[in-house]
Parts: sequence; C-alpha cells; structure tokens
Amino acid sequence: MNLILLAPDDFVSDHEVVLTGRRLAHVLSVHQATVGESLRVGELNGLMGSGEITELSTERLCMRVVLSESPPPKQPVILVLALPRPKMLKRILQMVTTLGVEHVVLINSYRVEKSYWQSPWLSEAAIHEQLLLGLEQARDTVLPKITLAKRLKPFVEDDLPDLLLGREGWLAHPVDASECPTHVGRPQLVAIGPEGGFIPYEVALLQAAGLKPVSLGARILRVETAVAVALGKLLPLI
Repeated sequence: MNLILLAPDDFVSDHEVVLTGRRLAHVLSVHQATVGESLRVGELNGLMGSGEITELSTERLCMRVVLSESPPPKQPVILVLALPRPKMLKRILQMVTTLGVEHVVLINSYRVEKSYWQSPWLSEAAIHEQLLLGLEQARDTVLPKITLAKRLKPFVEDDLPDLLLGREGWLAHPVDASECPTHVGRPQLVAIGPEGGFIPYEVALLQAAGLKPVSLGARILRVETAVAVALGKLLPLI
C-alpha cells in the first residue's frame, strides 16, 4: 500500500480522519508507524497529501491530513476486454488501474463462458475492491470507469462509435494485422478478445466499427499478458 485512500466516511472533521480495518492493520504490520509520523494519503477521487498520526492503537488510527496535491493524470486509453475468467479479472483490474487506464469496458464474446457473468467477482463491491488496490499501488486517487456490456452487437453498433470519437482504435488480433504501434501520444481504444480470440464474425464486426487489427507478436499470450503487452506498447513513456 503506497497510498492510504480516504473515503468520505473516514472524515470526522475537515482535516481529521479515523481509520479501522484493513488500512489500520496495514499501518500496524507493514508501516509499523508511530504517533507523530506522516503517511501518504489521498481522498478517493480527490486530492493527495500527507496524514500525521495523532493516535494509533489496535482499535483505530487517527490522522490530521493536509490534501493539496493533484493525482497523476489518467492515460487517455479505453480498454475493451472480453470478460476473462474471474481470477484473471481481479489481476487485470488491479493492473489497468495501476497503469492509469481511464475506462474499461467488459464485453461478451462467443468464447466467453456464460458462467463468468454470474461470478460474484463482477459485483460492484468486488470490482471496487480491486480498483482500490490498484490505486493504492500507483499512488492515485481517481477510479477508472468500468462498464459491463453483456451483448456484443448492440455495444459495437450503439456505443463503440461514440467511444471512438477522437481516438485511434486498435483490435489485438493477429490475422491480417499490422505491427502494433508503440507509445502513441493520442487518445486511443484497444480491444482484446478472450482465451482463443474473437471469432471471425466478431472480428469483422469490430473492424466495420473502425478498429484496425494489430499484432502483439508471434507468441500466443494469455489474456492478462496480452493486456500488459498491448498497454506497454501503446501507452506513452513515463
């Protein structure tokens, strides 16, 4: 935890917070902090700064906080991702949040198991937990937008055109593809399929919407690896 995120309910006054639970346990076991020390803190979807510990016990952590720093800017990237298996989804959500992706759209696909859409890991609370972990790692406070699109064709026809406005659109698919560009400095959208890839009908649908097929290399990658490779190529160097 490189940043302690503060929710509105944590504030007992404008500049004082009281924390319990996971964040308290982390401060006690990992930071091993003491009264008078300062920790990096940030208000969820707000500013960052420091928190001076004024009281610390196994029951609660009290801090006096000063928030004056802006969080790092989001990367102007939308990730359109065929819903992966639940355990992989957890890791991907943390990773893309850490990397600063601004919007993730989880879509259906022929090769997506129907049971994945009933997973408890798709609940709002479960997704929120993974996003918080990604923010804490990256020292960021602003949550990415998450959209669930359970019907592919309506999403591509009705929503994708608006998402593509002012953006480069890429489809990670090796057939008849050009080499994936690197460190694109413009807003962009990248679509990545499920294990086994998009079927030809889906590829044609996405191409007709304006996505350009690009290759991530000759090797067959797991979805989470493909996401990391694609974002590593497309995101500007920082």
